[in-house]
Amino acid sequence: MYVILLGPPGAGKGTQAVQTAERTGLLHLSTGDMFRENLRNGTELGNLAKTYMDQGELVPDDVTIRMLLERIGRDDARAGCLFDGFPRTVEQAKALDEALSEQGNEIAVTILIDVSNEEITRRLGGRVSCATCGSVFHEIFNPPNAGSPCCGTVKMIQRDDDKPEAIANRLQVYADQTEPLVDYYNQTGKLASVNGEQSSQAVGEDLLTALQAVSS
Repeated sequence: MYVILLGPPGAGKGTQAVQTAERTGLLHLSTGDMFRENLRNGTELGNLAKTYMDQGELVPDDVTIRMLLERIGRDDARAGCLFDGFPRTVEQAKALDEALSEQGNEIAVTILIDVSNEEITRRLGGRVSCATCGSVFHEIFNPPNAGSPCCGTVKMIQRDDDKPEAIANRLQVYADQTEPLVDYYNQTGKLASVNGEQSSQAVGEDLLTALQAVSS
């Protein structure tokens, strides 16, 4: 079973993908991890991707999909996998559908972790890290002054991509490039949605329910 997790930055896709994979036996397929593995091992596809990256260009979709197909062909992906980080555009989704179809496979369901822009801004905008050791905290959910400081300091800094203007830009990029996937998969009848503003545990249970609905 092949499943796509979809949602805006800060929705918790990575965390939920890891936990859901552990509970279902599906492979958590992070495209970032996949690229790093191919580059580190100097594979043919990794070297091909590197030629584009070295020139400051995006790796073509067909190269990424070839990596994906190679990865899901391994023994640890026999039960299926959770795609985390791909596709990001409708064009990529169509190319992935075509590639899977040629192998007699298809996406079983795309699950949207639905979180409002206001909540995303609250989550990302509250992240701070220790200027000394880099430990990450959150001003609301995990404040740095709760108990002892991580390494004897209380000097906290905020990453540039967690500042308001950067968050707004990331959300706009998501709206322009990735959000159209919601309509794409809805039109094919392969979209499920869970409320991403619940507790992490509740989101995880809803994800399992959505998977059970398509596997039963």
